[in-house]
Amino acid sequence: MSPSARIEVGIVGAGITGLCIAHFLERRGIGVRVLEMSDRPGGVIRSERVNEFLFEHGPTSVLKTTPAIETLLADLAISASLEYADPRARRRYIVRGGRLRQLPLGLVSAVKTDLFSLRAKLRVLKEPFVRPGDPDAEESLAVFVKRRLGQEMLDYAIDPFVAGVYAGVPEDLSVRAAFPTLYELEQRFGSLIKGAIMGKRERSKRGADSETRKGMLSFKGGMQTLVDALGTRLADSIETGTRLKAVHRSDSGFLLHLQSAAGAARLRCRAAVLTIPACAYDDVHLDFEPPIHDALKRITYPPVSVVFFGYNANPAAVDLRGFGFLVPAREARGILGTLWNSSVFPGRAPANGVALTTYIGGGRSPAAATASYDELVAVVQEELRDLLGIERPADVTVVKRWPKAIPQYNLGHNRIIESIEQLESRVPGLFVTGNFRGGVSVVDCVDNAREVSEQVARALGQ
Repeated sequence: MSPSARIEVGIVGAGITGLCIAHFLERRGIGVRVLEMSDRPGGVIRSERVNEFLFEHGPTSVLKTTPAIETLLADLAISASLEYADPRARRRYIVRGGRLRQLPLGLVSAVKTDLFSLRAKLRVLKEPFVRPGDPDAEESLAVFVKRRLGQEMLDYAIDPFVAGVYAGVPEDLSVRAAFPTLYELEQRFGSLIKGAIMGKRERSKRGADSETRKGMLSFKGGMQTLVDALGTRLADSIETGTRLKAVHRSDSGFLLHLQSAAGAARLRCRAAVLTIPACAYDDVHLDFEPPIHDALKRITYPPVSVVFFGYNANPAAVDLRGFGFLVPAREARGILGTLWNSSVFPGRAPANGVALTTYIGGGRSPAAATASYDELVAVVQEELRDLLGIERPADVTVVKRWPKAIPQYNLGHNRIIESIEQLESRVPGLFVTGNFRGGVSVVDCVDNAREVSEQVARALGQ
């Protein structure tokens, strides 16, 4: 980059959100420049081959539930690399009483399951008769679920689910911010059960698949295939090793102050899109009112450690045909759960081998994620020995630490987003987004990117 360059849209951050925004804008013929602090685009999405094993550093799959995903895959022409999850991956397990119990897949299995007591099942039948909460009152997910479904459903259904999605705890998460669909079902239909039934037709009309028809997919080379394809398509528009220092207004839009190994530089742009994590704004000066730094500081990112075990031959004493298992907090174990990678997608392990990924820490036990390499490996070995009957050490071990993993949509999160919206309304052409806004999953980020790209185009009059 020259010491002072000009472009239509400056995008800061080359994670999945920033890359997709750039892609959707370039499809419209709008010039972009993507600025990335690290030495590669892709953010937390990275796939690594170790011998014949495939290890995902971050997200392991994406759900094909919205038109934006379909459009993106078609644009990138990577359909030949697609892999859909094994149908048996619908089997998911929860630990209760020291053993794995399958999560019900339908009404019959829900009646027969030993995951929940008879009392808990009868309590769920009362849900349609529970009065909706105050629409203006903010509730935690824990309070919401306990009120509508009871304590046992909170402990053995929602709590482990939250650990799998946010690595968080339901007592802290805002139901309205973290799970807006649940909040809307209660407010619109007065019941989660009624809403799930009546909302099926509406989902079909807007082009979104129902929860039971989601297509979970990845790629032969892992999730990195997606960001690599975006990076290749945008190769002439991406600059890595470039850090944002400040954003100012200019006569024609914005002036981004940048720093790289080559020295200081400036980028003039008509619109500025910031997609860096909320925790990264401490090092960025935004010359605007109202300030948002204090608001963004309230978004926490608990640490998570990822421990990958690869076995050349199946060592488990239980049937591993399924997605994996999650651990409720009440079980008081040292892990959040384990994903059975080699059962979900092919090519994750050698023939007859097994690939397992275990997660430790999160909002439930942040200190656990900071343990030493040997301590992390020992914890996972002990838990898998107890739960899966695996007695021997792995043939391949990889540990990946995320000191700041997943943003938590805690109580008060919507007020933080409101402060960002106020800034954007006062500074036309400035957009602040990322996975702390609109959802943390890959599909959420792609959907969010499509929406932001449309907003940017409108701001530019295109």
